[in-house]
Amino acid sequence: MNVAGEFVTESFGYDGGRQVTVSVPRRPPEAIVYAGDGQGISQWGPDLEADAPPTMVVGVHRTDDPDEMARIKEYSPQFDEQIFTAHERFFVDEVRAWVRSRFELDLPAERTAVCGVSAGGELALSLGLRHPDVYGVIFCASPGGGHRPPDVLPGPLPRAYLLGGTEEPWFLENATRWADALRAAGADVILQERPGEHGGAFWRNEFPLMVRWAFGDAAPAT
Repeated sequence: MNVAGEFVTESFGYDGGRQVTVSVPRRPPEAIVYAGDGQGISQWGPDLEADAPPTMVVGVHRTDDPDEMARIKEYSPQFDEQIFTAHERFFVDEVRAWVRSRFELDLPAERTAVCGVSAGGELALSLGLRHPDVYGVIFCASPGGGHRPPDVLPGPLPRAYLLGGTEEPWFLENATRWADALRAAGADVILQERPGEHGGAFWRNEFPLMVRWAFGDAAPAT
């Protein structure tokens, strides 16, 4: 069945029926982005059609629990290692296995990114550092402050694109902290400080630039 240019949503047994939404590009994918808070970020996939390489966006939905701490516990290992690890196995192993089977797509790490915004930025950093053999690139916008760089960063390190807004100084500080730590450890890092506040439009506008930086020939404007 041809699903090019469409959204595909699947429900999984994890957490009583967690969903994953995939934005399938019109052309054969040359890159893939796995994202937390996927019910939102998966909708950004069509934004890439104009001037980015054909990229599949796999959006793993966040928990339906209205308590924000439920989301944070899944996204950052500092709060509850057991909850984080269960979500990590689902995100890294089960979802990728389904993508391989459903779409016959299994790209190398250098063509695979993990993406997140706000608390999801902590997820992207955590998974990228723990699985550099899977995710060769981290896209992290406005990361929260629960997950901080360790004294020694493990290698090898993924490439990383971090974003912070001038109207969200606390999140910009966190993005800068991570960029400095990754650079000091020898990683390929870009930090973009943009006029903007904490929210979807600010992040969505940056997403095509992240993808072009990681997987295309054009560099983002500074």
